[in-house]
Amino acid sequence: MARSLAREVGTVFQGHREVTERRTMHPQKQALIWINALGGTAVLASYAWNLLAHPGSGGDFWGGVPASIQSGYVVSMLLAVAGYFAFTRFVFRLRPAQVEIAGRFGYRIFQPIYALILVPSALWMPLTFAMIQEPSAGLWLAIRLTLAAVGLGSLMLLTALLWLQPRSPKLAHRLAVAGSLAFTFQTAVLDALVWPAYFPV
Repeated sequence: MARSLAREVGTVFQGHREVTERRTMHPQKQALIWINALGGTAVLASYAWNLLAHPGSGGDFWGGVPASIQSGYVVSMLLAVAGYFAFTRFVFRLRPAQVEIAGRFGYRIFQPIYALILVPSALWMPLTFAMIQEPSAGLWLAIRLTLAAVGLGSLMLLTALLWLQPRSPKLAHRLAVAGSLAFTFQTAVLDALVWPAYFPV
C-alpha cells in the first residue's frame, strides 16, 4: 500500500516537472528567438527605409538581371521566404536538450547560423544602393562578401537539418529540409552567383 502510494506520488511529481519544463523556455531557444526578432526586423527595416527614402529606385536593384528570368527569380524568392518560415518553425519546435547535430554540435549552433544569414541580409540593400550611386571596388567587394556570407549560412543550416537528431515530427522535418533547399538555392545560387554576374560593375 505504502509503495503503491509512493509510486503514485512520484508519478505526479514527474508529470509536474515535465509540464514545468515544457512551459519554461530553454535559454538557447530564447536567444535564437531574439536573434530572429532583431535580425528579421533589421532586414525588413533596411528594405523599407531604402525603398521609401529613394522612391522609384526599386527596379535598380535588379542590376542587369534580364527581364526574361526576373519572373522566375521572383517565384524563387517567394519559395525562399516560405521555406524560411518552414524551417524556422521546425527549429523553434525542437527541444534544445535533445538536439544533436553530426554527433558534435547541439542546439546552440543555430544561433551563429541564423546570425550569419540575417546580419549580412540587412546590409545588402544599403550597400547596393550606395554602389548604384557611387560605384567603387570596395563597395562591390562588400556586397559580394555579404551575399557569400548569407549563402554560406544557408548551406550550414541545410547541413545542420540533414545531420539533425532527432528528426521528429518527420513531416515537419521534411518540410524544413525542403524549405531550406529552396532558401539555399535562392541565397547561395541566385543571389550569390547569378545576380552579381549580371550587375553592371
